[in-house]
Amino acid sequence: MNLIDFEKINPEAILLIHNIKIGKLKGSFDIAHQALQILKNVINSYQWKNAQELLETIRLHGEVLVSSLPNEVVLANITRRILKVIRDEFILLQIKINQYSDDAQTCLSLHKLVKQNSDFEFNLDFTTPQIGLKKHIIDHIQEIETELETSSDNISVQAKEHVHSSEVILTIGLFHSVENFLKKAIKERQYLTIIIAECAPYCEGHNLAANIAAPNVDVVVIPDSSIFAMMSRVNKVIIGTHCVLANGGLRASCGSYTVALAAKHYSVPVIVLAPMYKLSAMYLRSYEQDAFNLVGPAGSVIECNSLGPNISRTFSPIFDYVPPELVTLFISNMGGHSPSYVYRLLTELYHPEDKI
Repeated sequence: MNLIDFEKINPEAILLIHNIKIGKLKGSFDIAHQALQILKNVINSYQWKNAQELLETIRLHGEVLVSSLPNEVVLANITRRILKVIRDEFILLQIKINQYSDDAQTCLSLHKLVKQNSDFEFNLDFTTPQIGLKKHIIDHIQEIETELETSSDNISVQAKEHVHSSEVILTIGLFHSVENFLKKAIKERQYLTIIIAECAPYCEGHNLAANIAAPNVDVVVIPDSSIFAMMSRVNKVIIGTHCVLANGGLRASCGSYTVALAAKHYSVPVIVLAPMYKLSAMYLRSYEQDAFNLVGPAGSVIECNSLGPNISRTFSPIFDYVPPELVTLFISNMGGHSPSYVYRLLTELYHPEDKI
């Protein structure tokens, strides 16, 4: 990246990268919300003359964020989402200017037809100044912001449709969407048994158990080695994920693959809670996982002073890849979807030319 490119970057974006790297800002929701606010400020404050300049500015910010934090895929997701908004709003204004229709509903239906005809978009000149474009873009981003803030609540509301009384549920790790979902299920149902794999080495399952404890629920925390033994008693598996890949696979907490395999063996449905901002256009590039995974400190797995020098190499992977054939259902803030439907959601959220 050239120095002149960094001179065009909003200082808030650099601060966001710093805060994430030092661990001051954690969690996909907080990172996505902060990135959305920064890109919104870029649209408001930067002196851009047309849609093409704005697309280039937003894309530049996205490239800096993603290259600095390649494993925080929500940064790329939010950037692609805003690039799609800019394109769509420009096209809608062009349709109105060309007097295809003054009726808003007809205009929207025409827009759907336009999106199916790539030749129309290729003929558009995004360097044409457009009056009112900024206002329309900001209004649309406000809708995305509201969707982001209400995504967890919209997912948890669906708990009563998928969880029934006296069921045995297994989960792993600590995700706020899963925590809120289980709390809602506990509130709606008379009695539940929730088995939580501790998700070593950080043992986040203990925190989840403490957070959802209630009189009408039996919470059982088990070591990860007992997942297969307990799966025969389970009615359904409910887990969270770091992101949903373009093929419907998951980048989830380490141990999720073990859970999914055990569930497959016992024909237990696997339900994944994933808000739309976690839906990524990224594919699994390699099973070697060099660009896919993160490695935590080995000291969390085994004490270094218990081994002599150069005796072993110890790895502590942060994520697991869970293939789409092991997932039964995705529940997002827009409802339930099968893994095979992910490609359709991608076309609605992102434009194929916006590669970050």
